[in-house]
Amino acid sequence: MFLIFTGAAILATLALYARQALIVGYILLGILLGPWGLSLINDPELIKDISNIGIIFLLFLLGLDLLPQQLWQMLGEALKITLLSSLAFWIIGFGTGYSFGYPVLDSILIGTVLMFSSTIIGLKLLPTTTLHHRHTGQIIISVLLIQDLIAIVVLLLLQGYGKGNNLMLDILLQLLTLPVLVAIAWLVERFVLIKLIHSFDQIHEYIFLLAIAWCMGMAELATVMGLSHEIGAFIAGVTLASSPIALFITERLKPLRDFFLIIFFFSLGASFNIDTIEGIIIPAIVLTLLVIVLKPVIFSRLLNMAGEKINVSREVGYRLGQISEFSLLITVLAVKSGFIGEATSNLIQLTTLLTFIISSYIIVLNYPTPIAVTDNLRRD
Repeated sequence: MFLIFTGAAILATLALYARQALIVGYILLGILLGPWGLSLINDPELIKDISNIGIIFLLFLLGLDLLPQQLWQMLGEALKITLLSSLAFWIIGFGTGYSFGYPVLDSILIGTVLMFSSTIIGLKLLPTTTLHHRHTGQIIISVLLIQDLIAIVVLLLLQGYGKGNNLMLDILLQLLTLPVLVAIAWLVERFVLIKLIHSFDQIHEYIFLLAIAWCMGMAELATVMGLSHEIGAFIAGVTLASSPIALFITERLKPLRDFFLIIFFFSLGASFNIDTIEGIIIPAIVLTLLVIVLKPVIFSRLLNMAGEKINVSREVGYRLGQISEFSLLITVLAVKSGFIGEATSNLIQLTTLLTFIISSYIIVLNYPTPIAVTDNLRRD
């Protein structure tokens, strides 16, 4: 813990001076201290097991933010744009992976991870000081929310793939199990959880504890029913989204989520095999260039066709012009389920890291952010 968090603080400081997203520092620290670097921490699997709690909280808080009425308001323009862009990115990723000789399943996943953009970079580097940026933020949030819903479906399918021999039967069983889990969550939230919250909402420590118990309890129930921790945590969040206490829970749990997410991104770096770079560097560079160049162009064109101004469309395109941290989670689950091999996982991790670095620089150098290079951009 000393090495992870002291090292993370040092590299996070360097990342901020370098105008980078903090996540880049955490992954680089894992590479530096892990078994393929200085080997100061040589059991990344243990760290990875602990770090999965961060992913559970991430999905829980994502569900808490997913108000059904808000989603309906955003669906009009954002749904069409997100679906068309996702299809385009999937074709680009699949074609690139297959052309480099990766198996069909691996190429399918390469195309899948290219569909998603980073919530961390998209929102953390977005100022909210003017109406223009609030509108830009609304577009970005709309696209990211729908992407997150697609990612949940992908996680569900991968979970089904890892269950056994009859893939279609396993996926069908999971699709039938999911409504049962949702119904249980809704009933418990409606008749137990909300009553407890209303009775003891003055005791913040209790609400904090209750929220963690609800998140972890639903995550565990999901695994008992044959689903994943992540699916259970997401449903736990969605059922609480309309509660008046949802905003309080979100704010209180963010530090705990960030604590475990630092460990998660560190573990990704620690498990990255540097010896494999020679075999994946060319496809990783090609994929990175395709993402950095084509994502802004495709988003910009689609938004412009939907009626957005050219400057807004272009800015949104660049702010979404990278691969997502969600893609890393999908990759981890894909390896566990046997859908892809370690080589493809390393390719996706390296490509994601490269897009994080380059995209952060492009945004910081050209658009207003909290860590902008010039005073003009910082004030804008």
